[in-house]
Amino acid sequence: QVQPVESGGGSVQAGGSLRLSCTVSRNIFSKNALGWYRQAPGKQRELVAVITTGGDTKYVDSVKGRFTISRDNAKNTVYLQMNSLKFDDTAVYYCNTDLRTVPWGQGTQVTVSS
Repeated sequence: QVQPVESGGGSVQAGGSLRLSCTVSRNIFSKNALGWYRQAPGKQRELVAVITTGGDTKYVDSVKGRFTISRDNAKNTVYLQMNSLKFDDTAVYYCNTDLRTVPWGQGTQVTVSS
């Protein structure tokens, strides 16, 4: 498996929560900082959260305090806990390394209704 496999998206009302999961190969997981990206219709794909192999995290300003990225080393999985969702969070969410070095997966759709 080279492409990440994302899951956990869905449709929620504003203020709701979702937890996204992304599984990658062990080789990729153990050697790279991993990030969650999103792409809304008509917009460029943007990096919203990153977690290093050591567990340090960074977030884009628009999600700080609402989203939490984490990684489970035993499962080669990175998570994105999204709380207090807003309409503007509607997008397809993808994971990749912080440098976008692996093929993109299918992504998972998040739709927030206001």
